[in-house]
Amino acid sequence: MKAGAGLRALYLAPVLRKVRPLAWIGSVALTLWLIFPFGFPNYDTVYALVWGNELAHGMSPDYKAALPPTPHPLADLWGVLLAPFGAVTASDATTVLAYLVLGAVAYLVYRLGTLWFDHAIGAVAAAIVLTRAPYLSNGLRAYVDLPYIALALGALVIESRRPRAGWPVLALLSVAGLLRPEAWLFSAAYLAYLLLERDPGREGLPLRWRPGLERGRVAGLVVLAASAPLAWAVFDLITTGDALYSFTGTRDTVDTLNRQTGPVDLVLYGPRRLGEVMQLPGLIGAAAGMVLGFVFLRRRSLIGIVAAVLAGLAFAILACAGLAIIPRYTMLAAAVLAIFCALALLGWRLLPDDHPWRRRWQLIAGVVLIAFLVQAPQQYDYLKTVHNDLDEQSAIESDLQDLADSGAFNRDCVPISVPNHRAVPRLAAWLDIRPSEIISSSEQRQPRHGYFLDPANENVVRHFVLDPNDPRRLTTKVPPGFHRVARNESWLLYARCG
Repeated sequence: MKAGAGLRALYLAPVLRKVRPLAWIGSVALTLWLIFPFGFPNYDTVYALVWGNELAHGMSPDYKAALPPTPHPLADLWGVLLAPFGAVTASDATTVLAYLVLGAVAYLVYRLGTLWFDHAIGAVAAAIVLTRAPYLSNGLRAYVDLPYIALALGALVIESRRPRAGWPVLALLSVAGLLRPEAWLFSAAYLAYLLLERDPGREGLPLRWRPGLERGRVAGLVVLAASAPLAWAVFDLITTGDALYSFTGTRDTVDTLNRQTGPVDLVLYGPRRLGEVMQLPGLIGAAAGMVLGFVFLRRRSLIGIVAAVLAGLAFAILACAGLAIIPRYTMLAAAVLAIFCALALLGWRLLPDDHPWRRRWQLIAGVVLIAFLVQAPQQYDYLKTVHNDLDEQSAIESDLQDLADSGAFNRDCVPISVPNHRAVPRLAAWLDIRPSEIISSSEQRQPRHGYFLDPANENVVRHFVLDPNDPRRLTTKVPPGFHRVARNESWLLYARCG
């Protein structure tokens, strides 16, 4: 009997180790769907699905519409894979993936907290992440930043379990580097960590090659670390003829939207953007946790501190290079800092009972907890706003899809004029046309014929905005000679064909 139980445990243990994370992620995703059943792909991701469909049909991606987003090779590849299933299925599959990725981010934060400290700290860190509004808002809109964060955290989990793991870490960072360029910097830093070490025979911090490294292994690691930026450049070169298109195009968009960028704005707005993700109690807790962890639990804390610093440096370098300073670009650093915030709350348990700082740490934890409790009503309002915005915007986009599916649009009546560029990729996907065949009336010259899409009420005007700095005039007047051909709760469609 005991032998049979032992055999079952022997064979079941590896299965359970693999199933448990999937069950954890699936449970979180299902819970999020029950609370926020309004997820949908955002503007950038819908464009990736449109461009992937064009690539699958042997066409170059259409970047000629008003304010196209930055193309991300891995997101476009996802669009290629989903192209055979149609626009609606591709959108639904992307939404399902968004819920799962958000669950994976929470699980990986929990796993890191467990590996560095203990299960309770990991669980509290995951709860902090899942209650920060930017993670929910961006995650349930299927922004590519969340899969990037999951891949980067996955690489950090591997390194935490097996220091200097080598190629598995670089492989995940290479995939992440096809979504966000920060991963290129992480790959370079990790490659240096693998290849170099401090020379004990010299003063200061001189470095030397780590002994025992084979040339073939070094070459493989270098190629793997460089693969993402090279692949991105090749992708841009093939699709646009310009290997730097994504970089220059992103900077142009930053200028158009008048977003903060550069070293001065980094100092002025960078901490504020991180604070928008973490909120003040989270920042206080993270700062306290990093200091306490470094002083009293240095061996456990060091990898997390290094990861947080690298994430912050990557954000700073790209901001100084001309990219936008916005909250979602700080979410990787915030995910790591959430673990240190949980450490500030519960780390005193890891000190011996007679340690002189155990009681002091408890007092610090009490202050952080009070800060969270005081801010809880405001945090609830933030989450309620996310819930309401997702609900409203999902309904508006569903009405737009219903209008596209109703047969109201005639392919011979072109172009289609829409209130602002947010509607461009969605109609392009649902009507199976090129994005450049759709005109943004707020940013481009209004044609004298074709279709004119107009908001049906003030709610659409208020919620169908992509960015606070978007050039937009959602209250443009119906052009002369156009007559109404269709309507629903959110949209009015006018036409002048012939």
